Amino acid sequence: MTFHILVSDPLSEEGIAPLKQEKNMVIDVNTSLSHEKLLEMIGNYDALLVRSQTKVTKDIIERAKHLKVIGRAGVGVDNIDLDAATEHGVIVVNAPDGNTNSAAEHTMAMLMSLARKIPQAYHSLNQHEWNRKAYVGVEVKGKTLGIVGLGRIGAEVAYRAKGQRLNVIAYDPYLTEEKAEKMGIQYGTFEEVIQQADFITVHTPLLPATKHIINKDAFDQMKPGVRIINCARGGIIDEDALYEAILEKKVAGAALDVFEEEPLQNYQLVNLPEVVATPHLGASTIEAQENVAIDVSHDVIQILNEGVAKNPVNLPSLPADVMKRIEPYFNLSEKLGTFSAHLAQEAVEEVSIYYSGDLADLDVTPLTRNTVKGILKRYLGEHVNDVNAPYFADKKGITINEQKTTSTKGFTNLLTVEVGTQSGTSKVAGTLLNGLGTRIVKVDAYSVDVIPTGHLLLIRHTDQPGAIGRVGSLLAQFDVNIATMQVGRSDVGGDAIMMLTVDRQIDNNILDELKAVSDIHQVKTIDL
Repeated sequence: MTFHILVSDPLSEEGIAPLKQEKNMVIDVNTSLSHEKLLEMIGNYDALLVRSQTKVTKDIIERAKHLKVIGRAGVGVDNIDLDAATEHGVIVVNAPDGNTNSAAEHTMAMLMSLARKIPQAYHSLNQHEWNRKAYVGVEVKGKTLGIVGLGRIGAEVAYRAKGQRLNVIAYDPYLTEEKAEKMGIQYGTFEEVIQQADFITVHTPLLPATKHIINKDAFDQMKPGVRIINCARGGIIDEDALYEAILEKKVAGAALDVFEEEPLQNYQLVNLPEVVATPHLGASTIEAQENVAIDVSHDVIQILNEGVAKNPVNLPSLPADVMKRIEPYFNLSEKLGTFSAHLAQEAVEEVSIYYSGDLADLDVTPLTRNTVKGILKRYLGEHVNDVNAPYFADKKGITINEQKTTSTKGFTNLLTVEVGTQSGTSKVAGTLLNGLGTRIVKVDAYSVDVIPTGHLLLIRHTDQPGAIGRVGSLLAQFDVNIATMQVGRSDVGGDAIMMLTVDRQIDNNILDELKAVSDIHQVKTIDL
């Protein structure tokens, strides 16, 4: 069978060479198509390769009657309508690994430029000045590099930093002491990393949990004279707080490749003489541009010839009869995954998903993927989806188990998620109640009846008279309204839990007050 492939954005010859080597593939390169012309032509093609120039909109996908795959030569897929692609059974693939080396090298280049004041010295020399004393730098040998986020790029930075004889301490939700030891680096909490480091580089996705994670409070904990690097995402660092910390001499300098607003509009921060800045060049190398195109070309070949992909970012359409039976459980499975991620005290190492009742007779693989997505989204953000969740789990070293049983424990169907960490396991179970919707019915050993939505508050405490009243009174002091409350206990006077639904997010200062209440052992906020 012959496949026709359209390349509508500029890609290197090396990038599309794998496609041209396939005898059953005809490649058309046309990088000057208008939207109307693409609409007219797309019906002739089995695959479409783009970068960021072509907007693959719903109307294009609807017109693409033969399209099987869209390949994005890069990481982001903002220019592709993923929902429309999924609806029409079109697989979308990207290249998440192609720019890893480029981004890691740029981070090290920024670190060295910051340490030795290279851009500032060059600018001075360009002004015909010879001022050696003004640009005395620092050596990196023997200094401590703190890495916040140890994914693909963070790990590559750690490897290179060791070559520069830096001491490396890192924090990542999935990093364990054993993994750190194997890498030859030091494991630390977020606080330990920012407190001990001479240089701090961030390599996390931008999530609600990581937005402004480097803020005024963080700067206050750092060593005087610390240096900050951000080649990951704008918004991880509070730029106003960084500006003030530099003015106050708390921070000796910063190297920034990304910003909260791009293209940059406010140059106040980068105009400081202590700041080194580049316009989002982390992936801007010839090799990175080639690598992402090569990676996505190989994926397109795999999909067209074998129907499998390494880096899919959406879920292919399911058989209608299967989808009809399992679709009601999609919301529940993701909610249970997110809930279980909050229960875990440490990095998740193993996930076991148990299907009971009628679910045991079905192909529940999509539900398993959806559950894993719910777990990983808390740490990796919205780019985790049903299809790529197992890929990211594998990259994180997380074992996924799927088990089925006919035992329902009193429910028509029961879905149970158990997460394992180094210190133990935690478990949450849920079901669909006829006419009432999704419910969480068990948390660890405690029976509850909780709707998995909104702002939840999980409190572990000792079963003593007045405990519930003290919690209610304290929340009332902070004008927090309780919508629902569930209590479960092991035995009278023993361990117990409260599950509260509240009308707004709980601030850290309220959490601290709750943790100080007598007989309360643990307080967790869970937003579903």
